[in-house]
Amino acid sequence: MSAGPQGSLDASLAHRTILVIDDSEAVRTAFEVLLSLHGARVLAAGSPAAGLAQLARAPVDLVIQDMNFQREATSGAEGIALFREIRAAKPDVPIVLLTAWTHLETAVELVRAGAADYVAKPWDDARLLTSVRNLLDLASARAEAEALRAREREARASLAARFDLKGVVYESEAMHILVSMATQVAHADVPVLITGPNGVGKEVLADIVQANSDRAAQPYLKVNLGALPNELIEAELFGTEAGAFTGARARTGRFEAADGGTLFLDELSTLSGSGQAKLLRVLQTGEFERLGANTTRRTRVRVIAATNTNLRQAIRAGTFREDLFYRLSVIELEVPPLAERPEDILPLARSFLEAGFELTPEAGAALMRHSWPGNVRELQNVMRRACLLAGGRSIGPGSLSLPTAVAAVAEHEPDRAAVEAALGRARGVIAQAARDLGLSRQALYRRMEKLGLKTDAARPSPGN
Repeated sequence: MSAGPQGSLDASLAHRTILVIDDSEAVRTAFEVLLSLHGARVLAAGSPAAGLAQLARAPVDLVIQDMNFQREATSGAEGIALFREIRAAKPDVPIVLLTAWTHLETAVELVRAGAADYVAKPWDDARLLTSVRNLLDLASARAEAEALRAREREARASLAARFDLKGVVYESEAMHILVSMATQVAHADVPVLITGPNGVGKEVLADIVQANSDRAAQPYLKVNLGALPNELIEAELFGTEAGAFTGARARTGRFEAADGGTLFLDELSTLSGSGQAKLLRVLQTGEFERLGANTTRRTRVRVIAATNTNLRQAIRAGTFREDLFYRLSVIELEVPPLAERPEDILPLARSFLEAGFELTPEAGAALMRHSWPGNVRELQNVMRRACLLAGGRSIGPGSLSLPTAVAAVAEHEPDRAAVEAALGRARGVIAQAARDLGLSRQALYRRMEKLGLKTDAARPSPGN
């Protein structure tokens, strides 16, 4: 059975420390009673100095602060100064502002500057508690997310310290798992099949496997089978004897040249049926013949193959040998498209920038909105082009030359229904609604003003 709104509220506030800074003893007492009823620990201070001293002494989860601390004061200058000091000292602590309706514009400006919310005097207990609960839950979620990111950074650093990762750049968990697996299977002397669409970085993964294998110091040759005419692929792989065909000279093939080392075969699915049969044989026995020769040669080569083709479908279509597939896929590493690991987009983009260049936040947002059908290769080309086209060292959206469809998305603004729906889902918490819409808080406020939505409508009561 659900704990209900009351249980949810108590769970959010239990054992949390809330600092109330207000010169009115009656206000401080009212907050102490209201918040402590739901399990919160309340610290109270009657002046900015006392509040900052409390903040320095004890961990605080949320601050509720007044805007004026002297009876004659009405400008809110003291509250603004206090807000800035708290933000400087504890940037991650949510701040709720207490304000009179006559100073609503000041409160809105401070929310745009980073305050979590504002509460108008006299406040509504239900609305206040809803806001406090949402902000505490949001702060907890952020803390958990940051802790997770810290653990992920530590795991990436540990992996990079133990293995040669060939400069691979990533932040996504999906790529971390994949790179970790590549380092684990590197020492196993078995074939590896790397799959994934064009441009995702399959060759880099092959390089990681080779660099951390027992054959790292031995020959490492690469063949792009898709770049060779079909009639030359077998000669390239297995070599030729003089006179094997018109104009043929004696030539060492890649399997022979890579003896004792590693051979990377890219675009594997373009290999002909005859070539597939010969590849299967050399994988099984280590034996092959040069074209036009009767002498059988032997080689010890580890094969890493890559393809953007669904080989299981190719097997059903009769264009790829099933026995070769199972021989190659002892270890299969599938690289996901860039669109499925958006955490990698900006780190990769920055790694492709020339020295001295930087991305503007707007350019970063445009990169995140793009679908990247060409994956990492497309991103690399976009960044190289941007460095050439940028008028200065700062790269904005215009320098990216992304398709016009993306520009249209970048210019899209949520309509009234979308804004109201996001505010409803966020229970009126501006920061949460803005994230849901993919906007900054400032952009959301501007959009609300343009749509004629009042800021007090952004904080509906629990019953609404």
